[in-house]
Formats: sequence, structure tokens, C-alpha cells
Amino acid sequence: MTVVDAGLPGHWRDLLVELKAMGRSVEEVRGVILTHGDSDHVGFAERLRREHGVPVYVHPGDAERAKGGPKPKNAKQAMRLGPLLGFVAYSLSKGGMRTTWLTEVIEVRDGEILDLPGAPKIIALPGHSPGSIAIHIPDVDAVFVGDGLTTRHVLTGKQGPQPAPFTDAPDQAIASLRALLATRAKWVLPGHGAPSRGGVEAVVAAVEAAVR
Repeated sequence: MTVVDAGLPGHWRDLLVELKAMGRSVEEVRGVILTHGDSDHVGFAERLRREHGVPVYVHPGDAERAKGGPKPKNAKQAMRLGPLLGFVAYSLSKGGMRTTWLTEVIEVRDGEILDLPGAPKIIALPGHSPGSIAIHIPDVDAVFVGDGLTTRHVLTGKQGPQPAPFTDAPDQAIASLRALLATRAKWVLPGHGAPSRGGVEAVVAAVEAAVR
């Protein structure tokens, strides 16, 4: 199996529960691909790498971030108290203050097809961070977009396709979404919020409309 993103450290237990429900084990994981290097996506990746020998793939633009390197300060974020407190509480409950950063990564680049289950293809999606990527897996007609967009804003609670918060370069992030259209994927899976099965074209159009 291929794992896309590694959440927070506490999601390790959720991973094991899900694998067991599938009749699988952690020994069957062949690789972890990170859509970017933020702490809430790095999660248990180093544990998988160190304890089970699973390689972790990340774009060179985010390799240092995934190792705990500096992250630029973002502009002031829109927020509502209820959703903000909920996001903070959930993050703390999943070990958000106990990030174990990566010590080794394998760098991947735009257009590369990895020799992993599902033959995942890398799509550069800079904006949220310099090395943000999407992962297209044709076998399941899905594209994983990380924080290239969101379907639930963690700071406001707003639902539906929209720009993600804590984005380094918001205009670039929106422009980058056009690179997803060639996949024609039915399923769009963001790092935060519910998956969308309405097609990538509709999702990208909705995000672009949200910033007009």
C-alpha cells in the first residue's frame, strides 16, 4: 500500500485500526508521500520510516520544512472562535505538540511516476508551500491535493471548496490548481474537509469562484 500524508502523531493508532479493518498490516506499506512538509501532515511519517523501513517522499521545495526547518509567517487569518478552538483541541488530542520531524526523505519532482502501489503521479502545486504537490492515482480516479485547497476551513468552519488557510503564497496557490485539470479525476481528496466526488473541474472552478 501507499500512504498519502501522515497527519498528526496520534493518527498512528488510527492508521493501525484502519489497516486491521482492511485485513492489512503496517508491514504492507511500501511508501509515504507527503503533499507538503507542515507538521499536521508529517505526523507519523518518521515513525514508519524509522521502525518499519518505509521510505518517505517529498518535493525538494519542502524537504527542509518536513525536517523541521523554518516556515514563513502567513498573513492574518480569518477565523471564528468555535471552529478555531475545535481545531486546536483536536490537534492537541492527536499529539500536535509532539511532532517528530523527518531525518531522511526521498525527493520527488513534477511529473514523476513513483514505483509504488497505485503508480502515483506527482503534480507540482506550489503556493500553500514552495514544495506542495498533488498526487494523482488513476487506478482509483482520485487526486490527493493536500492543502492546495480545502473543503472545510479549519479556522472558520466554512464548508465547500475554497482556498486553504496558512498559505504562503495565496495567488500562486490558486493559479496552481489549473495543473489538476488534466487528471480529469472524479475524486478530489483534500488534507482537511470531506472528499469531493463531483470531479476536479467543478472543485477547481468552485475554489476560483470563492476568491472572486
